[in-house]
Amino acid sequence: MLRSCPVGSVSAAARKVSVPVTLTLAFGLAFFTLIFAGWAEAVHCKSSPVAGLDWSHCNKSRLMLDGSNLESANLFSTDFSFTDLRDANLKSANLEKATLVRAWFTGANVVMANFARVEAYRANFAEVSAEGASFASAELQRVDFSRARLTGANFEKTELGRANFDEAVLRNTRFSFANLSRADFSSAIIKGPIEFDRAFLFLTRIEGLDLSDARGLQQPQIDAACGDVATKLPSGLSIPTTWPCRFD
Repeated sequence: MLRSCPVGSVSAAARKVSVPVTLTLAFGLAFFTLIFAGWAEAVHCKSSPVAGLDWSHCNKSRLMLDGSNLESANLFSTDFSFTDLRDANLKSANLEKATLVRAWFTGANVVMANFARVEAYRANFAEVSAEGASFASAELQRVDFSRARLTGANFEKTELGRANFDEAVLRNTRFSFANLSRADFSSAIIKGPIEFDRAFLFLTRIEGLDLSDARGLQQPQIDAACGDVATKLPSGLSIPTTWPCRFD
């Protein structure tokens, strides 16, 4: 004699079967997505250097990329540690949060490039064209900016301890809230106003500079810095009796 199963029992059994199947499909889809994402990342990181490319999050450390054209490239969080980028074209490129430790940018075109929040300890930016570039909130300790063209560059809230600005061209350059302790501006070429609002100038070398048009400077900043009788200060500020500083 045939017996019919209650409808409720069939539904419950179906649900018990469907739950493991659904979980299996979900895990399978997630695994496939991860595999595809890894493959896509590997492909875009292996692309040749051309204008407008996407190397975001790629490891490009210890490479010879001198003279490369990376204009308008997406280099967000890319690792360029110890990489040679001399004479490269990085105009309008986005290098935000990139790692540039001991990288070489000598002679590169970085006009309007974004270096915000990069880590660039001892990087070399000598002779770069960096008009309008942003280095806001970057870690630039001991970086070489000698003979760099920095008109309109933004260094707000940037760590620039012991940075070298020998013969760097500065005009409308912003150092507000920057740490400039022991940075050397003594041979910088001042061609216009510079913003120093609440910048930290402990032992910052400003000997011989014409800072008469500088904005945001306060007497305590001047007292902490290192100038000499040839240093020209904005109206209302005076040369400290401790100048010139003694250096061991």
